[in-house]
Amino acid sequence: MREEPTQESIEAWIQLHRAHRLLLEKVEHALKNKSLPPLAWYDVLLELHRENPRGLRQYELGEKILLNKHNLSRLIDRLEKNRLVIRHRCKEDGRGNKIRITHEGQNLLKKMWPVYSQSIQENFGVLLSSDESSALSAILKKL
Repeated sequence: MREEPTQESIEAWIQLHRAHRLLLEKVEHALKNKSLPPLAWYDVLLELHRENPRGLRQYELGEKILLNKHNLSRLIDRLEKNRLVIRHRCKEDGRGNKIRITHEGQNLLKKMWPVYSQSIQENFGVLLSSDESSALSAILKKL
């Protein structure tokens, strides 16, 4: 094994991070233009929707979300304040809480998805063929 990465590896690393940042910025911009909340809200609500009605403990939610996990507690507080999620006592562990999506959270998720999916298609999907998308997915799974 080499001690240093190749120039090709370094360039791929840089491009991966640039693409990630740029694509997320475009999604955030699209959501903001439609007066919708940030993508982090969608990320949390989607994972809670997938677990509905069971709900998730906060650490479980942190393991599932795609975006940055810092300030997850504050984000959950904001979602709860906006009646998008509720906390309830965890039956398995009386010290902890489970978080569940509310009806309002489900509705917001449904409002956000068309904007999010359109941004994915416009900024990513149309640029790659089906074969390229499959190849990229396979490469990223290796990482």
